[in-house]
Amino acid sequence: MRHIFKCAAVVFLAVVSANASAQKYQGIVDKTVAVVGNEVIMISDIEDEMKMMQSYYGMQSDRKARCELLENMLSSKLFLMQARVDSIEVNNDMVEGELSNRIDMLKSSLGGEDGVAKEFGKPVYKLRQEWRADIENQTLTQQMQQEIASKIPDLTPYDVQKYVEESDPEDLPMVPIKYQLSQICIYPDREAANLAVKERLLAIRERIINGEKFSTLARIYSQDPGSARKGGELGMASKSIFWPAFSDAAMALKPGVVSQIVETPDGFHIIEVLEKKGDMFNARHILLKPEYTSEDRTKAFTTLDSLKTELANEAVTFELAARFYSEDPATRTNGGQMADPMTGSSYFEIDQLKPQDYAAIKDLQEGDISEPVESLDNEGRNGNTVYKIIKVDKILPAHPASFSNDYTLLMQQAKQKLQQEAIDEFVDSKIKTTYIVLDPMFEDCVFEREGWYEKFRKAE
Repeated sequence: MRHIFKCAAVVFLAVVSANASAQKYQGIVDKTVAVVGNEVIMISDIEDEMKMMQSYYGMQSDRKARCELLENMLSSKLFLMQARVDSIEVNNDMVEGELSNRIDMLKSSLGGEDGVAKEFGKPVYKLRQEWRADIENQTLTQQMQQEIASKIPDLTPYDVQKYVEESDPEDLPMVPIKYQLSQICIYPDREAANLAVKERLLAIRERIINGEKFSTLARIYSQDPGSARKGGELGMASKSIFWPAFSDAAMALKPGVVSQIVETPDGFHIIEVLEKKGDMFNARHILLKPEYTSEDRTKAFTTLDSLKTELANEAVTFELAARFYSEDPATRTNGGQMADPMTGSSYFEIDQLKPQDYAAIKDLQEGDISEPVESLDNEGRNGNTVYKIIKVDKILPAHPASFSNDYTLLMQQAKQKLQQEAIDEFVDSKIKTTYIVLDPMFEDCVFEREGWYEKFRKAE
């Protein structure tokens, strides 16, 4: 039911965590464990960041993870200090976006504001105040890194060629097999299928209004496997993580009232709100998706078979047939040529293709056209049913990246290497010239940068 979370801002060398209340780590009361210039890092900073990483990514909480967090925080402080020296301005839009994402994700994973407050030992409004400053620092850190990376000039072909010659062949990327494809798509009768599923859902809604339990019917009929086994219940979560039509309908309902039919890219729903708190709610829903008949499939396959025969007889080109017959608006105007919706590239690696599409073309040669196949489009969470034939326009075999065939890829890798070297050089030089003191309690950590080991305060 839930669509993809809005991506949190990229975790840079460190995500500077909240200045939380004192906690204990290995029996030691909260204290300063590092000083970097006029910045400090507390044990509670590391512990709160550890909690954040566990909540977001399920990161393992152990000594090694804490050592890595500490080193990331130390590096982050160096970038932050330089950003302030250079008077870099904070990107406020980025700060507010990341702050909202962080709060929403935590509220959803910890069961609302009360769960967040219990986990972090203070109310959400205080965390929001503290985290705003932290995220501002995080943003400055990112902007400083980008500033350093941007000083690397554009590379010339000579620079790329030199990079290839000086690199170990094993360090150069292996370019996987790629396909350039075109398609002609026919959709089943969605209008009839939508009407049928709405009638089913209205009948279920009527049964609930007449006294049957929403939760029981959700277990029997709902096609959302994640919530159906829980009687359709979704749990307390932020409205921002649902499709807008779903969250708008839920927020407008009074608890106990069953909604009219709500359409989202996932299908059709009826909703019952159990509880609302601010911009969060807990609701039950029953999801039904349009279902298509064997007649739909047979009719589409017959049409596609006829088209394939016409194409084989060269009565029409694939491009013209796609423009005239295909029902996919994204590819029809391009003569059927497919493109990755994420990158815009017309070349697909195997794992970028729908499994059904790859199964249809994996044994074909350039210029071949597949048999009709039932597949999915890119709409909604799981895609909608579509029938298609696919033409293999071009196949790029897997090969080690070469200057002549993969110049752009090699140029990007060469530039990224130079940018990383510039960032590493910045950190190493700042370690030498910045006042840094580390507590001996972390002296057994294995750091990537040797310079940190010279900064430990001698144990008293």
